[in-house]
Amino acid sequence: MLPDAESFRRLVDGSRTGLIPAAARAGLAVASLPYAAAVGLRNRAFECGLLAVDRAAVPVVSVGNLTVGGTGKTPLVAWLAERCAGRGWQPAIVSRGYGVAAGELSDEAAELGLLLPGVPHHAARRRIEAATAATGGGATLVILDDGFQHRRLARDLNLLVIDATDPFGGNRLLPRGLLREPVAGMRRADAIILTRSDRVTAAIRQQIWSTCQRYLRPRQPPWLETIHRPRELRTADGTSVPLAELSGRRLFGFAGIGNPAPFRALLGEPPNQLVGFRSFPDHHPYQADDVAQLSRQAVRAGADLAVTTLKDLVKLPREGLKSIPLVAVVIGLEFTSNPAPLEQLLGRLQPEAAG
Repeated sequence: MLPDAESFRRLVDGSRTGLIPAAARAGLAVASLPYAAAVGLRNRAFECGLLAVDRAAVPVVSVGNLTVGGTGKTPLVAWLAERCAGRGWQPAIVSRGYGVAAGELSDEAAELGLLLPGVPHHAARRRIEAATAATGGGATLVILDDGFQHRRLARDLNLLVIDATDPFGGNRLLPRGLLREPVAGMRRADAIILTRSDRVTAAIRQQIWSTCQRYLRPRQPPWLETIHRPRELRTADGTSVPLAELSGRRLFGFAGIGNPAPFRALLGEPPNQLVGFRSFPDHHPYQADDVAQLSRQAVRAGADLAVTTLKDLVKLPREGLKSIPLVAVVIGLEFTSNPAPLEQLLGRLQPEAAG
């Protein structure tokens, strides 16, 4: 059985002490060596032109991150789709999908489908095929979800998302840390968006920016800071519920996401009372046994409401959990810095196409 995201993070960041965790970290360090070599060779091959790059027929905006899971890029993808539609484009979202069969969509795609019912989503192993399908369906702009390392599809705007609560994945490559590629890869970014900026102090935010500047010089791409703000709740059948329904309730939370800690912290904010929480591995496929266990755990904890993420909700049965009501928190993105630099970058993408 795969470890949940919190357990793995505690292992790689050294929080779990003792002989067995230390031995596990040593083994992961050895395993990261061939991974590092493969990533380095691949990046150099693209930089030298040895690997081909495909170009879509319309502008492509890529949203991605340096670390695995949990940076909060889905709210940014939703913001971009809404903003670009407002500028006159016909946006479509393109992704590879994670662990899904051909013709199906990933849990992130299903989540975006609830948030953006009017924006088509195309998934394919070769993302140029998904982009081609999108343009064939009338899209005038493609948003490439989780595309920072997918260098085969050319992009006109490369947005890098960094989570303020864990910006550099322990500064170690997978599987010893959480980095997909070396931090120096950020120099490919046209703009950097810091998420969950309210979860750390101003001094830490400045430290993150100073670290980024060491890799970005002499370039100075725009730096934008954002927060995640709960907007509403959704029931298992997709019905919208006011956020006030959480107020003063005894909550049992659960999530199968890359970084569940911020979600857990959100549920524990007064006047809520978090009486229990369970983490699952990222992209966890919920089975009937999971649903039954969650229901029992919530009742034993004395909860009167079970709460999860929208990403998890789309993988659960429409009837929700047994014996206890279930809702998901819908998270929106808000800029705490001026978003004008990002708006200007979007405006340069064939502005005549935006009418």
